[in-house]
Amino acid sequence: MSESPELQKYLSLLNPEQKAAVEHDGKSLLILAGAGSGKTCVITTKIAWLIARKDVDPRSILAVTFTKKAANEMRERAAAMEPQSELSQIRTFHSFGAYFLRRYAEAAGVAPNFTVYDDDDMVTLIQKSTPGLKKSEAASYARSIALAK
Repeated sequence: MSESPELQKYLSLLNPEQKAAVEHDGKSLLILAGAGSGKTCVITTKIAWLIARKDVDPRSILAVTFTKKAANEMRERAAAMEPQSELSQIRTFHSFGAYFLRRYAEAAGVAPNFTVYDDDDMVTLIQKSTPGLKKSEAASYARSIALAK
């Protein structure tokens, strides 16, 4: 597989620790670093590097993050370096959990068409089910429910 100029550019911009993480050949590696230190850059470069240099099947790669914004950013960066990365699973934890449960719904004992509610959905549902309830009160109930989990 040939390596894109974009991947070469990203690799050249990495500091020695970041480059060592990208080129690490072990089974797993824990990346601990503060905000703005380049963790996302390391992970997305690693995805592209695995596909381009190690001939890893992009469909065997899973990357998870906390926000939709971060997942979208990771997808875009990885695709810019290695178009085949679009076949990888780059998702939020919630999105991957929902995907996994839908895929194995029968084994998990759940209906495959379930819905996952975010915070705004919960507040709206509480308001609709309790006529006259203010949004701030519904949000307070939603927080109490979340804390009880």
